[in-house]
Amino acid sequence: MPPIANRQMIDPAGRRVDYLRISVTDRCNERCLYCMPEHYSAWLPRGDLLTYEEILAVARAGVRLGFRRFRVTGGEPLVRPGIAAFVGRLAGIPGVESVQMTTNGTRLPQLARPLYDAGLRRINISLDALDPVIYRGITGGELAPVLEGLNAVRDLGFESVKLNTVLIRGRNDGQILPLVRFAAEQGVAIRFIELMPVSLSEMLDDSNFLSVSEAGRMIAAEDEMEPLDTVLGFGPARYFRLKRSGAVVGLIGALTDLHFCERCNKMRLTADGRLRPCLGNHLETNLVPALRPSVDESLLESLVKSSLAVKPAEHLFRENYQPGRIMTAIGG
Repeated sequence: MPPIANRQMIDPAGRRVDYLRISVTDRCNERCLYCMPEHYSAWLPRGDLLTYEEILAVARAGVRLGFRRFRVTGGEPLVRPGIAAFVGRLAGIPGVESVQMTTNGTRLPQLARPLYDAGLRRINISLDALDPVIYRGITGGELAPVLEGLNAVRDLGFESVKLNTVLIRGRNDGQILPLVRFAAEQGVAIRFIELMPVSLSEMLDDSNFLSVSEAGRMIAAEDEMEPLDTVLGFGPARYFRLKRSGAVVGLIGALTDLHFCERCNKMRLTADGRLRPCLGNHLETNLVPALRPSVDESLLESLVKSSLAVKPAEHLFRENYQPGRIMTAIGG
């Protein structure tokens, strides 16, 4: 078997897949319109959630096969007890090149330091509005702790801090330019993300959907956008630098970018142990039989390979896709 550094996973479309997004919980302390239906309460039984030991077993198997980069997600990952220690153990696995996190930021005022001490250096924070009333209307939460958490990670010197904004027409289209200015002032990148049918297909009607192209035109009307040659991070965003302000803006157009899937390098592990080769597809491989009652490393690797073997060339979001699981149950 080749050394860990030389192992690669290649999917049927010829793409190198080296990035695993790990959901550690389906629970969240916010209730975003695009992620969780109103009145949703079908949380996974706690016994169905993978333990940290089981998640680490999957990560180690992934590294043996070719995964190099990992992102910890939820739900909201910071609501799970012991998350900082888990991040430290994940980062300590030989062969892991990067551990990142996506969070709503509400618990960062308390957890930024423990996460930093555990080795986390790259973090994405969801920020759908700067107006507290608009923010509450989209997320059901409070803006102040998110901004406090952003200050905390900046003060600690995280290497990469990005803001994520999901575009919703009629909700936060008036926040696009204020968010860009804010990101420039903070010295962090901001990415604008198109709505996807990941929880409710009705979120994608004409009254709600706002394309990244339209958002880009709004931004370009205020400041010239120059494409960046360098790639920031490991995801699908196309990045630009604003000529006057210096702001770095990423656009993630899963619906309108017809080449979106050509760059896909990821798979997702759900909190209950299902491996999804594509967010916009119902395909899942159940890893639990290889984890319980004890870890079967050979079976685990075989199941990961079988999931890779059915990774589709493109998502189904443009084909009247009907979500089977809501986003908080799949992982960000």
